Amino acid sequence: MTDTSVYRQRHNETAEASRADADESVAVSERRRIAMLAPPWIPIPPPGYGGIEFVLALLCDALVSRGHEVELFCAPGSRSAAAVRPLLDRPHPESIERALFEADHVARAFAAIESASRPFDVVHDHSGYTALAMADRLGVPLAHTVHGPFDEDTSPYYAQHARKGSLVCISRAQARMAPAGADVAAVVYNPIDVDSWPLARSKEEWLLWVGRFVPEKGPQRAIAVAKAAGRPLVLAGTVQPRFERFFANEIEPHVDGTTVRFVGEVGGARKQRLFAEAFAFLMPIRWPEPFGMVMVEALAAGTPVLAFAQGAAPEIIEHGVNGFLVNDEHAMAALVDRAAEIDPGACRASAQRFSPRSVAEGYEAVYRAVAAAATSA
Repeated sequence: MTDTSVYRQRHNETAEASRADADESVAVSERRRIAMLAPPWIPIPPPGYGGIEFVLALLCDALVSRGHEVELFCAPGSRSAAAVRPLLDRPHPESIERALFEADHVARAFAAIESASRPFDVVHDHSGYTALAMADRLGVPLAHTVHGPFDEDTSPYYAQHARKGSLVCISRAQARMAPAGADVAAVVYNPIDVDSWPLARSKEEWLLWVGRFVPEKGPQRAIAVAKAAGRPLVLAGTVQPRFERFFANEIEPHVDGTTVRFVGEVGGARKQRLFAEAFAFLMPIRWPEPFGMVMVEALAAGTPVLAFAQGAAPEIIEHGVNGFLVNDEHAMAALVDRAAEIDPGACRASAQRFSPRSVAEGYEAVYRAVAAAATSA
């Protein structure tokens, strides 16, 4: 059995294949040859957890459908409308951000890009930090999507290396936090294929929280909100290394299978059913979330979102239309029952602006700018 097969069997279902919009191709003069550089950790699309990998699944399919030639440098086991170019011998889902595998992956990608029989117009990097830092050694211009926050660790890195490529942020909130010297070329939101999500107009009584079990994501606050609101809560997600004690101390004592249920990591149709059936989705974050794909997934399934007004949440949630923005747990609990006033159809409609077509068009503008800058240089 291959390593990829083992990885897939760790999850209850394989993630649904992405479906790009049925787009008309762009003009021949606007078509690009794109080297899409994915992280080496997880196949595309991901069997379970994998936000960047879902983004790349949809983006690659949309770009190909619009006439671009895309090669996807990625983890083994990936599939895409793009030409798939796995580089390492296996995925590394248990070693995310380990420098050894990222450096090996990027070095192999750079070698393949530079030795290609036909030159690429642009490298679009989502792989981490190595590629941007070394982009001035590459003979092809590079666009780098910033998938994480600008914080005390990453800000010095971007201040030093941003000039080597074109930075793309995934929300205006994230872009505002860019350090001096790190010029942001564009803001392009992450995509979702709304039509691939079920719409449930009849909801269950329980609330939903999905994510990584870390303090800043707020699963402990979701428990407090659900108890104050008198509703059951379903918790889904991963307990990553170094956070086992947080889960054992702050989450596990509340899990009783009735008022609080922990269902582990979910993917595919099961994940979609959870989002569609939930009475409301809780997003009690205490950090500058760069985007928050789980909010958009809830909206696509017709489920209102109650979120703290931090990070990109105010760009996604329209107060009283597709959910509510609040400042703390008490305010969130007080508004839970009012989620019944939110029209599931309005939630779903609000997610349409994150369509793969819209996102592909945003990146096409980035590629045009990159190509123009390379020509003028």
